[in-house]
Formats: sequence, structure tokens, C-alpha cells
Amino acid sequence: MHYLDKFLFCPACGSSRFRVNDSKSKRCDDCGFTFYYNSAAATVAIIENEKGEILVARRAFEPAKGTLDIIGGFVDPGERTEEAIVREIKEEIGVEVSEDQLSYLFSLPNTYEYSKFIVRTTDSFFHLHLPSTTPLFPKDDVAACWWVKKSELNTDEIGLDSIRRGMEKWLGHDD
Repeated sequence: MHYLDKFLFCPACGSSRFRVNDSKSKRCDDCGFTFYYNSAAATVAIIENEKGEILVARRAFEPAKGTLDIIGGFVDPGERTEEAIVREIKEEIGVEVSEDQLSYLFSLPNTYEYSKFIVRTTDSFFHLHLPSTTPLFPKDDVAACWWVKKSELNTDEIGLDSIRRGMEKWLGHDD
């Protein structure tokens, strides 16, 4: 199945002769428009306190509802990844941080199923320190959040593949 099978009509002219061009695009036989399916940008925050504990969250919604996660989300059009993760932290746990508190770590490719459609993403991971006394207010996509010791984090409980792989990489368990 091609990633763009749900796209039946050319977005430029409306033709039904919108066909697979290659592994990442479809092309219209009528007007010649080619649509490329590029990755969406997403951000992730590995938040650590002075005790070396990591902030984890329980996902409130699908995909992977009820599983462990960490704070993050999609980058809005026109937004830098640093702006996006600052916004996501505020939206998901009610904490205001600044970009200068962030350290970029790495990125990983991911697939994220939403409304029965596979969204390919490139997830940018950032590290952030917050005091353990910081008031946390789970909201938006977060049902609950709490601090956990690194040694007690079971990455098998993380529901999203790139988040699990990212945490394993950061913790040094990605052998």
C-alpha cells in the first residue's frame, strides 16, 4: 500500500488520474502536478530534574492512548522546532520555559498513525532541566505526568516507537 493511497484526486486540478509516481510522490496525468509526501516535523522534550529523574506522561488520546510518553508534539507551519517544544511544554504541562534552557540532542524518523492515516515525522529531541518542585498541570494530550527514576523507566511501556527508541538512545540502551 502506498502512503498516499487515501489521496484519490489531484489537489491542483481535481482529476481522478492522480497516480503513484514513486515511493514518496503522486503525479497527475492531466495537469502534471506532482505531490511529494515529505516528513512532518515534531519535537520531543526529555525533561530531567536535579535528582536525575525523568518526567513521563500518560497519553490521554489515540494513538497509543494510556501508554507512557514524554512531552512533545508537531511543529506548526512557520514555527521553529525550538518554539514548538516551548509551546508544547506550556500546552501539555503548563510550564513556561525559554529556548535558552533547551539543549538539542538528536533526531529520529517516525511513523505516527492518526485518523487511520500514517504520518511520517522527523522527531527532534531536546533536553531540559526543571526543578522537581516545578508545579505540573497535565492538560491537552496528557492525562497525567510524574517523575520517574531512570533506572525504573520501562521503555517497553512507551507507546510510540520513536519516543521509545529516543529514550533508549538517550539512556544508552540502544545497542
